[in-house]
Amino acid sequence: MTEIPKAYDPKAIEKDIYARWLESGYFNPDNLPKRNQDGDPFTIMLPPPNITGNLHMGHALNASIQDILIRKRRMEGYKTLWLPGTDHAGIATQNMVEKKLRKEGTSRHELGREKFEQEIWKWKEEYGSIILSQLKELGASCDWSRTRFTMDPDYQKEVEGAFMHYYNKGLIYQGERVVNWCPRCATSISDLEVARKEEQATLYYISYPIKDSTETITVATVRPETMLGDSAVAVHPSDERYKTLVGKIAILPIMNREIPVVADRVIEKEFGTGVVKVTPAHDMADWDIGERNTLPVHKIIDERARMTAEAGTEFEGLKVVEARAKVVEELQKLGRLVKSEPYTHQLSICERCGTVIEPLLSKQWFLKMNDLAATAKEAVLSGRVKFYPERWQKVYIDWLDNIRDWCISRQLWWGHTIPLEGTEDVLDTWFSSALWPFATLKGKDRDTFYPGNVLSTARDIINLWVARMIYSGQEFMGSEPFSDVIIHATILAKSGERMSKSKGTGLDPLTLINEFGADATRFGLIWQAMGGQDIHWADESVRAGRKLLNKLWNASRLILMRRGEKEIVLSENPPSPAHDVNIDIIERTCKVAAEVSNMIDAYEFGQALHTLYDFFWHEFCDKYLEDIKSEELSALEETTETALWALGVQLKLFHPFIPFVTEHIWRQLPKDRDTLLLVASWPNTR
Repeated sequence: MTEIPKAYDPKAIEKDIYARWLESGYFNPDNLPKRNQDGDPFTIMLPPPNITGNLHMGHALNASIQDILIRKRRMEGYKTLWLPGTDHAGIATQNMVEKKLRKEGTSRHELGREKFEQEIWKWKEEYGSIILSQLKELGASCDWSRTRFTMDPDYQKEVEGAFMHYYNKGLIYQGERVVNWCPRCATSISDLEVARKEEQATLYYISYPIKDSTETITVATVRPETMLGDSAVAVHPSDERYKTLVGKIAILPIMNREIPVVADRVIEKEFGTGVVKVTPAHDMADWDIGERNTLPVHKIIDERARMTAEAGTEFEGLKVVEARAKVVEELQKLGRLVKSEPYTHQLSICERCGTVIEPLLSKQWFLKMNDLAATAKEAVLSGRVKFYPERWQKVYIDWLDNIRDWCISRQLWWGHTIPLEGTEDVLDTWFSSALWPFATLKGKDRDTFYPGNVLSTARDIINLWVARMIYSGQEFMGSEPFSDVIIHATILAKSGERMSKSKGTGLDPLTLINEFGADATRFGLIWQAMGGQDIHWADESVRAGRKLLNKLWNASRLILMRRGEKEIVLSENPPSPAHDVNIDIIERTCKVAAEVSNMIDAYEFGQALHTLYDFFWHEFCDKYLEDIKSEELSALEETTETALWALGVQLKLFHPFIPFVTEHIWRQLPKDRDTLLLVASWPNTR
């Protein structure tokens, strides 16, 4: 150690260290030392990234959190499994391959379904595991031998079995309901695949005459073209302005159709005039109002986003935007357009292609949700599953309380085909990923590693994935798939905006790894993860991490240089010194080890890193290492023993956060036997 440079160079050692970990086989629980084989299992399932994906800052933070937990538990003697894998990502992958084909001058329709699927498999083999390779660069200690893919043959059998189980139980049915429809992708899509874009629109105020009366009732809408499919107008039951009109009949302008005035509690009295038009075939909330009030359904927009015959001969075949202009023109002629004004609202678009989403009535496959939602809700309310931070429990419960049947079918060519005759639809990607915690486990593994322990994920999929995994585990395995759900922070640009490559505010974690190393990048991510609040990214934290690595490196060099030729080896147990300075650092090291250990167990990762950093930098380096420079203390063997022991404890505590540099330094320490820090014993804090 005395001959290596003073400055720590991550590029010189990180690849070598990772290769040593892989060679050891210790990422695989079957190869762990005997104390781990005899220990309790500890399981984390890596949330499977899309095969279309590259590592982004959210992935890097989440993987760092999971690696901290796995590395600590492995050192504590648990039989740890961190199972990785990827998701087939139906619509995202299909769109990616379609773009490739367009560049080649062809399309999926020209190829046909079978050849198109072959193209996707080729693409998957070439690009589908890139993100897993990138996770390795970050230092993720997953069991790569158990890597799974949601289109593996045995996984497909699990998905088919789950579908048939629900179907035979009467929970899956085919029917017409309003879904999110992308006219460009020509498929229904999930809520997660619907993005929001701010749009400067126009709010139109339209008066509907009341039958056999001189009265009128005025609605406000940004989509006047959908009025051609109106089945009612609705007000809030407590709105005094319209109480006398509830139950009366309005005349729908242009169509001259008689429609009722109904009362419904979902109406917002403060929006517009407090009156809304109800178009059950083209709005999910309107569909619910229609069901509660037994309203007829008029489908006036088709899957191509063009007006149907039911919209009337004047409008049939028009694009939606063309129909909007024509409807406004007709309303002006009829004297029914009261006024219009600029209005800013959130436009729903397809996340994959940017096309405006059309909520429309469509024949799809649905999974009944009431009973499943009730069991998922009870799992959390009973305390068997806990959220960290706790506030995310409310998001979970609120969604389950307002659940609607789940549209599980997609009109794609890539995915799990619905296993019934007469349909070429595939299943929503989330249907298969809901089975991830157990469908990935085979034979004895399922008995050993299910249920798992911790799920760490982002808040935007609490409903789409977390809830679905919980009730799937209950339904198929008889227990929840994990006990703890960590909802990690969202990493924002320094300005507080969401990171965006197109706006130049995006950040590639691989760029940070290439410049600063994986350890410094991991340090920067966790250093800023304090209290569950979103992170306004600051590169300064990565630079602080690099300084810490150099400090740790040089402190270790100093201690080993002082050891010199003495026959002193690292002790597992603290020494028994006589001098107060050495006694004090032992007590303080034991205390900080307990604090850091407890903080990690409480998922307070940022606080744990800050506590350890402060102790190492200020108490150990600035104070203790300075104190023992005195001639009296430096000559004592107990000082060398104490300094070496305290360094060893801190390397263990730092290892889950910055694994590469700690492993490299650990290799230099004089020990009774050559062991990897990866499987060294966690400091005893009892």
